[in-house]
Amino acid sequence: MAQPPPAVGLKYLMTDLLIIDYGMGNLRSVQKAVERVGFAAPISSDPDAVLKADRIILPGVGAFSDAIKCLHEKNLAEPIRQCIRRGTPFLGICLGLQLLFDESFEDGRHQGLGVLRGTVERFNPHPPGKPHLKVPHIGWNRIAIRRSAPLLDGVPDGSHMYFVHSYYVKPADASVISTETDYGVCFVSMVWKDNLFATQFHPEKSQTCGLRILTNFCRI
Repeated sequence: MAQPPPAVGLKYLMTDLLIIDYGMGNLRSVQKAVERVGFAAPISSDPDAVLKADRIILPGVGAFSDAIKCLHEKNLAEPIRQCIRRGTPFLGICLGLQLLFDESFEDGRHQGLGVLRGTVERFNPHPPGKPHLKVPHIGWNRIAIRRSAPLLDGVPDGSHMYFVHSYYVKPADASVISTETDYGVCFVSMVWKDNLFATQFHPEKSQTCGLRILTNFCRI
């Protein structure tokens, strides 16, 4: 399997790759992982900087309702939609995946960005006919590749990725599904539509395979 390049003095220095700061992301860990594979990625909450970026990463941890509120308060929601519509390579991570969908049922009912059709729903801790599940889903789990996205180049089917989440996405359009993972239910762990990529797992915490995904994104 191909390995990500070493980060030697940010060999592939690129200031057009932007990590969006909306007050809820694990920003520094994502930035450090991008630097580890040899790229530079500034962090910004400036809507104009988002619109000018050639590649965008939207990370996130925390509650959906707080996150979508922060995106609107910082005037980032529409710039994100515009960038995706015009073809800017975009990577959502964890909550950054969930925010792309129509609505979430986390602590009520909340509208998302509506970039992708579908909902965000909570794991059932008592799935029929299966053992009790701990929620949130935390730790390593396998991905099953259903449709091989460009970000999965060099990532074997069945690779382990690191997850931390209580909710998962249910796309209305099955054609966007790239990988699935089993945790009491077979849930979508990665989506891909044209220039849009998003993962439920954390590539920045997923060691070699996660770094490969980040490398592939940065090289688009």
